[in-house]
Amino acid sequence: MVKKKDNKIKLSKEKREEMISSIKAYFINEREEEIGDLCAVLLLDFIIEELAGEFYNLGVADSYRYMNERCEDLLSIQK
Repeated sequence: MVKKKDNKIKLSKEKREEMISSIKAYFINEREEEIGDLCAVLLLDFIIEELAGEFYNLGVADSYRYMNERCEDLLSIQK
């Protein structure tokens, strides 16, 4: 499957650093395994490139359903 690089999810520097810290904390707390910055960065990049798009699409679908339900509610107030 060919992926377009221009559709890659972009994070702010602050959010990226926060996520890297979260990954490292997960490994310490859940696996009792210390990982370095490089490992955490590579894991985050993998998640963004391979998995995040699916979660994004689920959010879009949920938003679409929500908005359709609200539009149906709006039609119910017609006179």
